[in-house]
Amino acid sequence: MIRDPETLKQLVDLIERFVSERLIPAENQLAEEAKMPAGLLQEMKDLGLFGLTIPEEYGGLGLTMEEEILVTIALGHTSPAFRSIIGTNNGIGSAAIVFAGTEEQKQKYLPKYASGEWVSCFCLTEPESGSDAASLRTTARREGDHYVLNGTKRYITNAAVADTFNVMARTNPDIKGARGISSFIVEKDSPGITLGPIDKKMGQSGSMTSDVIFEDCQVPAENIIGEEGTGFITAMKVLDRGRLHISGLSVGVAKRLIKDALDYAMQRKQFGVPLSDQQLIQAMLADSQTETYAAECMVMETARKRDNGEGVSTESSACKLFATEMVGRVADRAVQIHGGAGYMSEYAVERFYRDVRLFRLYEGTSQIQQIIIARNMIRDVQ
Repeated sequence: MIRDPETLKQLVDLIERFVSERLIPAENQLAEEAKMPAGLLQEMKDLGLFGLTIPEEYGGLGLTMEEEILVTIALGHTSPAFRSIIGTNNGIGSAAIVFAGTEEQKQKYLPKYASGEWVSCFCLTEPESGSDAASLRTTARREGDHYVLNGTKRYITNAAVADTFNVMARTNPDIKGARGISSFIVEKDSPGITLGPIDKKMGQSGSMTSDVIFEDCQVPAENIIGEEGTGFITAMKVLDRGRLHISGLSVGVAKRLIKDALDYAMQRKQFGVPLSDQQLIQAMLADSQTETYAAECMVMETARKRDNGEGVSTESSACKLFATEMVGRVADRAVQIHGGAGYMSEYAVERFYRDVRLFRLYEGTSQIQQIIIARNMIRDVQ
């Protein structure tokens, strides 16, 4: 940690109070209106939540990975859609600039991200390129002092409210794999950008995603992040951190689900006694608590390793695989404990059951995590 325990505790306590007093009461409004209440958005900016991981010299809080996980667990106690806009801004939206941007890029963009003045997003997935991200087709052709981008990006979180797009595009058509891909900062006012309609999703209402279409979009050459051909490598570093973030979020959501299920089980009576006295209900609660604890231990240990400068590609994927699958099981048990009430929208577990299904898909599906883990295992013994 870079902060003393007392300072960190004050930060986490502040966010926990904000979640319980401001965000949880607004969950239904967010779900029904499918957009962030403007007042809450400003409060998030005032609390510094848009710059949690951005270095302090650029206006952020500069949290370590371990500190970020503790904050993310706290944010996980409410609807994931609240976290989405700030999590994307702190993580996959700005991380590439933090990792590989020039000093000029950092000075220009990071302070705006940190204050919440600007919102960023990450454009990797395409209609024909999801899990096989290295096969993307969006192109960036160099013409003098700028690049010309053409292609379509799909399911882009924050696209509708983004001020900049971190776009992966192929700069060398002769190289079909990852080495031909570069990363660019594209500002929203650049000519040639069109947004598709807001996607209608299974869950996470209020977290807006849409297509982003680039048609002869001109981007200044100085907006390339790193050298040509290094964009995909930077993207994988970004996703390594993002996978840990989602793992921490899964732990936080699981804790909220366990609390709601336990509260309901202690209040609801069947056969003359509270549900919590029934041993099969107790078994579901115990399994959920145990798996959540295991996931939390995994994530915290991996975060500390990353902060120590150790490579954690395998561990990050293992955390993402276990934690996101875990929270799906916890959500299912929470609905089961609620019985018929768990299928009704008046109870938060119904919404969370749908919301957490996405965790197993984005930042790399569970199956992609399995492949990464196994390939790393084989590589380490060759």
